[in-house]
Amino acid sequence: MIIENEINKRYGWKESLLDFMPINIRAMLDKIPSELSDKMEEIRMRVNKPLMLISANRDYMLDEAGHICRDPKQAYKVSKLDIDKTLQFMSEYSLYAIEEELRNGYITLAGGYRVGVVGKAVMAGSAIRTIKYISGLNVRISRELIGVADRVMRFIIDDDAKPLHTLVVSPPQCGKTTLLRDIARQFSDGCGACIPRKVVIVDERSELAGSYMGIAQNDVGIRTDVLDACPKAAGIMMAIRAMSPDVIVTDEIGRQEDVYAIEEALNSGIIVVASAHGKDMNDISNRPIFKQLMDKRIFQRYVILGRSLGTGTVESVYDGYNGNVLLAKPMR
Repeated sequence: MIIENEINKRYGWKESLLDFMPINIRAMLDKIPSELSDKMEEIRMRVNKPLMLISANRDYMLDEAGHICRDPKQAYKVSKLDIDKTLQFMSEYSLYAIEEELRNGYITLAGGYRVGVVGKAVMAGSAIRTIKYISGLNVRISRELIGVADRVMRFIIDDDAKPLHTLVVSPPQCGKTTLLRDIARQFSDGCGACIPRKVVIVDERSELAGSYMGIAQNDVGIRTDVLDACPKAAGIMMAIRAMSPDVIVTDEIGRQEDVYAIEEALNSGIIVVASAHGKDMNDISNRPIFKQLMDKRIFQRYVILGRSLGTGTVESVYDGYNGNVLLAKPMR
């Protein structure tokens, strides 16, 4: 059974996020009809451009009265002052306090909400030191779905109920992070015949656990430790050396150093569950990093997500060792 997390079920994103918005935009967003609000995914604010909402994979513009409109000329144009006020509220009037997050291009808010930030990058050598002249914000609505992994758990444990090395493959915004989070929770708390395991989440983008001031805002299980805002490869090595995990979970692998770290985890007897951007098996097999993983048979299971039956559809499941299709018909 899939349920929304307690924060969203009891309070909703409006109660969690509107206090971070300027009064005028707060009033507009508060008038959004429930059919859009209930499926809200993003709030987009760009200087001198229409205030836009993303709901159920469609975008909408708002006018000054808070009504949905189709004509950009009638839409409310976000001002630089709107952006500045929003940043003040989100940083509690101290941009310096969030400078470390800004260099990564996002801010994490209480409740696990993440806000993407764009502007002028300030460089220190080849590294980004911070972002200034901020001109756009993307407020991503965090919805944790407890139980969303129920449909795939039988594919990613073996006959002895032991977790299998698993890669979740998905295009953007098809639910891979949501699925990965619930897999971590179920391995941590135990599910069916699968006994509880020690889990470490290496959460480079602060999306899986949604940590705020170091504390996970999402339910990732009672035996789960989180390395927040930590590069994947370094975090995996830290977990191996210090945390003695049974399972390591991480999001969006794709670099050579990630492969080396994953191999170290496997050599240490640790199960790895990860995700990657991709459309299907053919797509990732044509990319050198993932072809390397496939040739070495690093992952025992590949779970492919898509939208054929709606966002988060499990399109197929493959056995990574022999290439057999374990699920050929899409499943919701």
